[in-house]
Amino acid sequence: MDNQGVTTDPQLQQFIEIESQKQRFQQLVHQMTEVCWEKCMDKPGPKLDSRTEVCFVNCVERFIDTSQFILNRLEQTQRSKTSFTESMTD
Repeated sequence: MDNQGVTTDPQLQQFIEIESQKQRFQQLVHQMTEVCWEKCMDKPGPKLDSRTEVCFVNCVERFIDTSQFILNRLEQTQRSKTSFTESMTD
């Protein structure tokens, strides 16, 4: 029997990370749908009028821009923490 635990299996770790990313993406889509629906949809009808359609497009684009900005900022923060920690151990 090998000494590696189940959680150290690289394939399992990759699978878990991919599934976690899928879950985060689904949550983001759900949140975006909820926010944009509340903001843009006055009264549901058989089709979207142009004002509502433009509102949805703008809302989704802003939501994506904001999410990307936050993600980039978190990555920068994580990188700076990692490089600080590595410099402390050198």
